[in-house]
Amino acid sequence: MSGRDGTAQQLSEYKAISKPTTFTTGWGAHVPSMTSSLTAGKRGPLCVQDTVFFDTFHHFNRERIPERVVHAKGAGAFGYFECTKDVTKYTKAVVFSQVGKKTDLAVRFSTTGGESGANETSRESRGFSLKFYTEDGIWDLTALHLPVFFVRDAMIFPSLNHVVKRNPVTHVKDFDAFWDFISLRPELIHSFLHLFSPSGIPDGYRHMNGYAQNIFKLVNTEGEGVWCKFHIITNQGVKNIETAKAIEIAGTDPDYATRDLYNAIHAGKYPKWTLNIQVMTFEEAKSMKWNIFDPTQLWPEDQFPLIEAGNIVLNKNPTNYFSDVEQIAFNPGHLIPGIEPSPDKVLQARLLTYSDAQRYRLGANHLQLPVNCPHHNNKTRVSNEQRDGFATYYNQNGTPNYYPNSFNGPEIDPLAKIQPYEVSGFVDRYDTGDEDNYSGATLFWQKLKLDEQTILVKNLASTLTFAQDFIQERTIKVLSQVDETLAKLVQESINRQIETKNVTGTLW
Repeated sequence: MSGRDGTAQQLSEYKAISKPTTFTTGWGAHVPSMTSSLTAGKRGPLCVQDTVFFDTFHHFNRERIPERVVHAKGAGAFGYFECTKDVTKYTKAVVFSQVGKKTDLAVRFSTTGGESGANETSRESRGFSLKFYTEDGIWDLTALHLPVFFVRDAMIFPSLNHVVKRNPVTHVKDFDAFWDFISLRPELIHSFLHLFSPSGIPDGYRHMNGYAQNIFKLVNTEGEGVWCKFHIITNQGVKNIETAKAIEIAGTDPDYATRDLYNAIHAGKYPKWTLNIQVMTFEEAKSMKWNIFDPTQLWPEDQFPLIEAGNIVLNKNPTNYFSDVEQIAFNPGHLIPGIEPSPDKVLQARLLTYSDAQRYRLGANHLQLPVNCPHHNNKTRVSNEQRDGFATYYNQNGTPNYYPNSFNGPEIDPLAKIQPYEVSGFVDRYDTGDEDNYSGATLFWQKLKLDEQTILVKNLASTLTFAQDFIQERTIKVLSQVDETLAKLVQESINRQIETKNVTGTLW
């Protein structure tokens, strides 16, 4: 049939390059039938000795692992990073060691709040995570398509996740919970203005940027460090979908973004992004009037311009979705020499929580899965005292599983020592809710064009209309702290929708 896209052709393409094989059990024994179970007589009960039946169903019952708590719906691809500019003055990380150097990588794009079967044109942040397979181990870089994060203390994150998901009683999205939470934590307003703006619904994954939400420290070969933000800029150009079109697509092609990515790579139209860094010296950081480790704020690009580091090219589709995409696991704590953590509170929490989530989903040995394995490309090797556990594959043969030892076990590497930095202060729980919640949001609103402001107002009002009056009033007060005109326009739009009874919620 003509006109079929790449996703529709997968089975035909497999048939063209393969030959039939003999059906076997999981332990490799040949199977006489996969359409009839072993029974006592034609209509008799099932026989316990039907090991083929139990092998089939015991595995079938376990085919699904727990979906991700966030970013459950996603698409993946493989490719490479090529260093195009010399940034060794900032970092000794091996991926940036010389211009022209290529490093294999895997990428997973995702929506945030929806379940694994949700549509891909909803109004929510998009994940953009990269796994670099380097000689020094795995480097994972996690990002979103929004340039600012929602919160500045990770303790609030579970609540944020709960209000964008389903009400535990009704099992439907709850506008009261959504706006109640936002209006009570004004630090959220900057990110949600971005989300309700025209850039809130990207046109697939190829046409969106990625912004690593956290601040890292780069260290060079001389032991000198700078603070850093990573920006991933699409070479396809940024494109977004307006709300009405997004709703239409959701009803006709809920897998729109995944299909678009797969088909582009299948057709040889390999998507490409430029990886940039934004750097700030330690001295510059001390002179800033605002907290540079606050992920709800932007670093002004006129003061800290983007510096090109290299290109990301995706040229290979997954060979199997489950093994290559569902089981891939990203962890901001997977860093390599030359890239270190910062005091960013959200990052500090992620260093611990991501690995815990992955051990729950995939098991203690999830890093032995091929897509997560540091020796994926035979450039490096894992050597430590970790052994055994469920699904262990690489158990390190006869290497001693304790340190120190006298039997040629692995030795430590003094060069892997991180650059020290000073911390001080009283140990306490510091609530960040009264920090700078509005200046970034105000600047964002003022920079929007008139038609973009109009769309933002309409999108805000279309969901806020569904919240109770007291929540609407409190949210309008929060918006007035951003800009009086913004608050006035949103209130007028709500009133207009109520008067005309034209109340339709935006897709989220």
